[in-house]
Formats: sequence, C-alpha cells, structure tokens
Amino acid sequence: MPTADSVPRFVAISVVVPVFNEEDNIRPFLARTIPVLEKIGPYEIIFCLDPCTDRTEDVIRETARENPHIGLLVFSRRVGQPSASLAGVFNAHGATCVVIDVDLQDPPEVIADLHAKLAEGFEVVYGRRRSREGETWPKRVVSWAGYKVINRIASVKIPRDTGDFRIFTRRVIEELRFLNEGHGFLRGLVALVGFRQGEVLYDRDPRHAGERKYNAYLGSLKIGFNGIVGFSTYPLSFILLGGVLVSALGVLGTIYMFVTKLIIQQDYPLGVPTLTVLVLFLGGIQLIAVGVLGEYLGRTYDEVRRRPLYIVDRALNVNVIDYRGPRSGPARTFRPISDAF
Repeated sequence: MPTADSVPRFVAISVVVPVFNEEDNIRPFLARTIPVLEKIGPYEIIFCLDPCTDRTEDVIRETARENPHIGLLVFSRRVGQPSASLAGVFNAHGATCVVIDVDLQDPPEVIADLHAKLAEGFEVVYGRRRSREGETWPKRVVSWAGYKVINRIASVKIPRDTGDFRIFTRRVIEELRFLNEGHGFLRGLVALVGFRQGEVLYDRDPRHAGERKYNAYLGSLKIGFNGIVGFSTYPLSFILLGGVLVSALGVLGTIYMFVTKLIIQQDYPLGVPTLTVLVLFLGGIQLIAVGVLGEYLGRTYDEVRRRPLYIVDRALNVNVIDYRGPRSGPARTFRPISDAF
C-alpha cells in the first residue's frame, strides 16, 4: 500500500476536496481532474472525509492504491464542509492550492484557467459563476440577496456569485494558518487576508450524482448569516438604531395622547387590540435584539474555548502538518491508514 512518503516532495498544485457520502462521484471526479493536473505539474488530491455511511472511504482508498498522488484525511467526527476544507488547506503541500467540491458542479477543467490566471500576478483567483444550471430561481434569489447584504455591511468584500471554488498560493495558505478563527467561512477568510485577487468566469453545471448535503434555502441563509456575523458588527448598530427609533415613537405617541386629552379635550378611546399590537411589536423587537446579541455572544464563547476545528483520525498519502487545526502540529498518537488497517 502506498504511504505518505511516496508523495513527491515538490507539489505544484494541491486540490482539496471535502466529501461526505459521495461514493458515486469519486471516480468521475478523478477521471476529469487528473488529466488537468498532469498538464500543470506534480500534484496531490486530498479528499477530506467526514465519517460516511456509504462506501466513499473505500472508493477513495481503492483509487489511492492505484495513484499515490491521491490522499485522504478522515476526521474523528463529522466537522462539516467549512472545517473539512480548511483541514485540507492546512495540510496541503502544494505551491498552490485549489478548493473544489466533488459533485462536478464546478468543472475541474476550470482549474487550468485558474492556475494560468495566477501567472498574471494574483495571489488568489476565484471562480465566478456566469450561469447556475440545476438551481431553482428561489435559490438564486436567496444567494443574490445574501451577497448583496454581506457586501453592503461586511468589513470585507466577498465577490458575488462565488463559492469556495478558488486557487491561492502558498503565501495565502500560511496567512490563513495564523488567523485565530473558529468558524471556517473560507471565502470570507480569503477576502480578509487580502492580496491581489482575480477571477475566472465559468458556467456551473448540475450535480453529477447524489443529493446536496444541506438545505438549498436554509443552508444558504446559514452561510450568509455566518458571513454577516463573522465579518460585520452592523447588526449590533442596527439594533441600537432600532431601539432609538422605537423609543422615539413611544415618546411621540405619549405626547400626542397628552395633547389630545388635556388640551384638545378629545376622548382617547381605550383599545385592547391597540395595546396587544404594541406589546407584540415591542416584544418581537426585543426577541430579535436578544437573538442577534446571542449570535455574537455565542461566537465569542466558541472562540474563547478554542476547541479544535477538526481532529484527523487517520490519513493516507498525506504528511499531516496540523492534525487538529492551525499550528497544532502532528499528533504523537496519530496513525496513518496504512498502519491503522
């Protein structure tokens, strides 16, 4: 069985692929990706595997026996796509690194265009979707609105119609390693690092096989909210402004009642429905405010605890640099797959 030592020391390009229950997509993905990478130079493909319920791991191990440039990281528990992607980035050995999904919605052939664009002096080149086949119009509306809001209020600009599909240099990888962030919003972190960034337009294809692993609408909202809370304090300012406006309306309403009652001598009818609406309105605002504050407090709590982004349980054809997050180093108890099975 090939070991980590069989991977070439110099790697021109690393391809990081987060996977979860994708057994039907592994071989088609490799069939299209490997010919592209062979034209670029020495390469490695790192599958970052959340523990699966299908044969995804077995399929990857079979392909890794045939090609030592194919590597595998298996986590101790399900960590989610953002953390899995960062695990691959932090353990990549390439001079450049690409993050791409395995479902072939992002065509692997575009990797060649991304890599060529780096030669123009860019440190990051992201794929920007010109069209989005296989996505419903409500999903597109949610995505469009999310990017609009994030770029309106966030401290960094995240290009519209982009995902995690991008290439960046070793310099960017090392800067990402020094960001003490517990929430792996990769596209936001790459934007935060900065440097000169370019784009390549491409047409996004329908998913090759299987079903998406997150809700098309709630998943997008969650990603968007993560980008807002992680890179902007605007919601806190908005709450303050909303509180001031509601208080001002309350003062004006009180003045109006006094004037109509004491000066104009107009009877002001007592109305239970009016009071009910006001109570519900103010209660709703208070709950929203508490919820937003809770999101920021929760993120602060997560960062203070400094729990690991991931824990690598075993690896194949990958020299593990950081087994549990940035600057964690290799674990003494860590065993490669070749020794564990």
